[in-house]
Amino acid sequence: MEARNTENSRYGKLASANPPPDSGFITATRRTSRERVVIVGCGFGGLFAAKLLRHADVDVTVIDRTNHHLFQPLLYQVATGILSEGDIAPPIRDILRDQQNASVVFGEIVDVDLESRRVIVDTLGFRSEIQYGSLIVATGASQSYFGNPEFAHDAPGMKTIDDALELRGRIFGAFEMAEREPDPAARRRWLTFVVVGAGPTGVEVAGQLAELSRHSLRRNFRNIDPAEARIVLLGSAPTVLPGFPESLRERALRDLQKMGVDVYVDTRVTRVDERGLATNSADPQLQWIEAAVKFWAAGVQASPLGRRLAEAAGAKVDRAGRVEVEPDCTLPHYPEVFVIGDLMSLDDLPGVAQVAIQSGCHAARTIVRRIAGDNTRKPFRYRDRGTMATISRLRAIAAIGPLRVSGFPAWLLWLLVHLAALTGFKNRLSVLFNWGIAFLSQGRPQRVATAQQVFGRYALEVQAAAARRSGQIGLFVGWDSIESNRKAEPRTPAEGLPKASGPPVWKLRNDAF
Repeated sequence: MEARNTENSRYGKLASANPPPDSGFITATRRTSRERVVIVGCGFGGLFAAKLLRHADVDVTVIDRTNHHLFQPLLYQVATGILSEGDIAPPIRDILRDQQNASVVFGEIVDVDLESRRVIVDTLGFRSEIQYGSLIVATGASQSYFGNPEFAHDAPGMKTIDDALELRGRIFGAFEMAEREPDPAARRRWLTFVVVGAGPTGVEVAGQLAELSRHSLRRNFRNIDPAEARIVLLGSAPTVLPGFPESLRERALRDLQKMGVDVYVDTRVTRVDERGLATNSADPQLQWIEAAVKFWAAGVQASPLGRRLAEAAGAKVDRAGRVEVEPDCTLPHYPEVFVIGDLMSLDDLPGVAQVAIQSGCHAARTIVRRIAGDNTRKPFRYRDRGTMATISRLRAIAAIGPLRVSGFPAWLLWLLVHLAALTGFKNRLSVLFNWGIAFLSQGRPQRVATAQQVFGRYALEVQAAAARRSGQIGLFVGWDSIESNRKAEPRTPAEGLPKASGPPVWKLRNDAF
């Protein structure tokens, strides 16, 4: 890479630099005299950055591979039948409909040219070029399997709507299969649920599974008792919820155990297949766990776009693939490019929503100041607003500064904070209604599960692998990134799709799972 100009000269040109001429791609943005700010990813960081630029003298282009903004902290409630996907995923275009300086592009970034300041977007095989004056990259993170990408086939994570719907199908489908299973051993496999990872997501899923089986599904079946379901929570750390104060960790552990969750810490998963999983435990009963439903919540890795950006800029990445940014969240040597949220590595900040929100706002404010002629580099300062996690109905923990809250007060606080953080009045109202059904009557208003939810990912994996082998772009390039955390090729179509005989392998029949 050629040596860059001095930082001072780069800053002097930030507000006035003209984009380079077209280079053969279709240009997807109209030319104006105002600076164009391109935001890649509309999670918490990207959305808050876009909103903060509402009154700025810029044109904002938001690019996302989905058409919705996902409120990820409540994704597990979609998986366990409390909320519908629409409750937590409003359309991006609807959110920004009144922001006149903002436009939305549906597609996935396949290339970034840092020197000429342009991004290449692929939308269903249609490629276009978008030029920028400032770029905010907020593509977030995906599930990490710590060097074992093959685990994803039988132990999916939960980072997208598709993931949550697949898990919902697996959960409710397992109860349906157990109802029809005459063999007691096979029925036990269907009624064993293993959650890998004892952080907030793992604890919340395990707690909801326990409440679902002990209360919500009561009297729904005739041949099985859902309360006999075994819920196993595995954590590789010495305790559950490692990021919380000790008193709250102990409270959460007691609550989980009272609910009937089997909690095992200092336990690592070494193998996963369709019939169960193996661990490194010295306990013979834990060395192999027969389970039809496995859920992975043990770690995250940054979006692959971060590594590509770092290589192009000569920057470093950490073990999780996050880009080591400057103190002001900019890409080294490229002050017009901001890397925020889960994609940035700065001061050992955690991968939580507040970091994404605050770093997105910091990037937007920096752009506004630069347009006004102030090129002062102000470092990003994170303000810790506290952490909280819910275990089940009426049970939660919260740490806000020196304050430690648990039980019903923490649960009520958790409800209020998450309700207020949702985007849009309609979504808040819908969530409040579904919460009322779930928490007052202990019901599950959103229990629809289909075979497509469970098996659709397998078909997409096979399609993506076939497209790569043939050298062709898939029908939807976004699906090809399903394989981004799988270094090994997926199974052949006959192996990748569910087998038709013998539990606990998923079975397809004409009328049911």
